[in-house]
Amino acid sequence: MPGFQDILGHEGIKEHLLNAVNSGKVSHAYILSGEKGTGKKMIANAFALTLLCEKKGEEPCLECHSCKQVLSGSHPDLIYVGHEKPGSIGVDDIRKQIQDTIQIRPYSSPYKIYIVDQAEIMTVQAQNALLKTIEEPPAYAVILLLTENQDILLPTILSRCVQLKLKPLKDEVIKAYLMDKMDIPEEKADIYKAFARGNLGKAIWLASSEEFQIMYDKLLSLLVNLKNMDISELLDMIKKLLDESLDIDQCLDFMQMWYRDVLMYKVTRDMNLLIFGREFNAINEISRVSGYDGLEKILESIDKARTRLEANVNKDLVLELMLLTMKEN
Repeated sequence: MPGFQDILGHEGIKEHLLNAVNSGKVSHAYILSGEKGTGKKMIANAFALTLLCEKKGEEPCLECHSCKQVLSGSHPDLIYVGHEKPGSIGVDDIRKQIQDTIQIRPYSSPYKIYIVDQAEIMTVQAQNALLKTIEEPPAYAVILLLTENQDILLPTILSRCVQLKLKPLKDEVIKAYLMDKMDIPEEKADIYKAFARGNLGKAIWLASSEEFQIMYDKLLSLLVNLKNMDISELLDMIKKLLDESLDIDQCLDFMQMWYRDVLMYKVTRDMNLLIFGREFNAINEISRVSGYDGLEKILESIDKARTRLEANVNKDLVLELMLLTMKEN
């Protein structure tokens, strides 16, 4: 569980929270919003650790009794709110874990901190119960709501919380982390950062995911050899992709990036701009035999496939139509 100095990026949010710590003007309720893997939990934990540290510095000392309790998961004044039913935080969860305990003063700290992860899955009744607490909190209470989609929360909750939105990190920050901390080769780091789109957690997962590597190898083989495959081979490849239970959305992202590389190279002739730089020979050949209109049609077919899959159209049929468009163009 790191302090603020160990968290990459999000400088504005870290500065805001550190100013609150230093000035003693800590709000009673915060919303940290951002997609999964952006660092909401790390920031919430660093904030809690800093608030509860006995040394009262800008960074937790990690040595005092309070810090050791937080690090071991046994601090009595730091409560992680759970839920009994999967996929839902109910009113009973809020009542038992927050409302019934919040009036009990902190055991050993100036603050009593509640962290509610996946706050977006609170039922309306649960949110209304929480609202009563947020409206009249004890002076020592701090509630941190972590969410991937704050728009699902009631407007009355939003209006009473300090809202902090986590933005994507710069690609070069993610690439540097992968190369320096995980010893990932540059050409692979370029691919992971492109897929991660500013999400460090996702980049780390991609770099260590066997599932992603399987998808990468299969799709690369398909795209490099697509022009020379007959219909039966294409249908067989579709079956294999579906049998592997690969993430179809991720497969479509991969194909989109591949053909954007082809189009980029056709326009610029600059191989340094390619995500798939190691596959330069294949990209060069596809760009040579494909026209601009054809490449635009391919990219459109990927978008159409995504829309059709969201509408629950038959996967086999959707992928077949898309691959045939790729082959023809």
